[in-house]
Amino acid sequence: MESILTAVIPVVLMGIICAVVLVVASRVMAVKEDERLPAIRDCLPGANCGACGFPGCDGYAKALCEKPDTPTNLCVPGGGKVSKELSELLGKEFAEVESKIAVVHCSGDCTKTQDKVDYFGMNTCKGAKLLYGGKGACSFGCLGLGDCAGVCPEHAICVIHGVARVNKNLCVGCGLCAKTCPNKLITLEKKVKRVVVTCSSRDKGAVTRKQCTNGCIGCKRCERVCPMGAVKVVDNVAVVDSSKCESCKDFGICVKSCTSGCLIVAEE
Repeated sequence: MESILTAVIPVVLMGIICAVVLVVASRVMAVKEDERLPAIRDCLPGANCGACGFPGCDGYAKALCEKPDTPTNLCVPGGGKVSKELSELLGKEFAEVESKIAVVHCSGDCTKTQDKVDYFGMNTCKGAKLLYGGKGACSFGCLGLGDCAGVCPEHAICVIHGVARVNKNLCVGCGLCAKTCPNKLITLEKKVKRVVVTCSSRDKGAVTRKQCTNGCIGCKRCERVCPMGAVKVVDNVAVVDSSKCESCKDFGICVKSCTSGCLIVAEE
């Protein structure tokens, strides 16, 4: 019995000492949390999409507490409602959230292009991309396996005839699809009437024409007719500067001049 006590007592004493040390350390080294943090976090939708530029809703909430100059209108999925709640909570002036929508810069569906190989690999765009740039004739086009649809929290994307399509009524502009697309075909654009280039091929015109009948051939007709200089052909594909395009008096003239039909006018 005495030998057992001799073994147990030191262990118990060590446990008590460690417990006291841990309690003292937790008090002394504790990081004080801003009392506003839980309330701010509750205002955010929890999409954790990163559209605000911070690592999820927790990161944005922390930034709002610790950095006074952090805008309250960065939560795109939450919209004006969340921005207003945050402004009231933090005592800041209300700022409206700029509504955005995901835009797919490819229209090469199965009626406009064709496959170059029969693909039997992983059923993901990322996997198909590893095999000679995908199964489609155009290596810059939509891979059509729905990685973007899989990450969309609002189920706003579906693949139709081999190309991703966005439901403008469901899209909240979180940007998760844009980050997921291995071909970088998706961008976030202002939710206004705008000119969109539905092609991303950087091949020369003759090559693009063989691959997809709706592809941009880099002819620069749109560039020449645009009175605002909003359209430029870069790396064999047209690019639209939306900030200049919005103020165009002849809005849509570039669309009418496009010989391949890859420029379209998108409504809100």
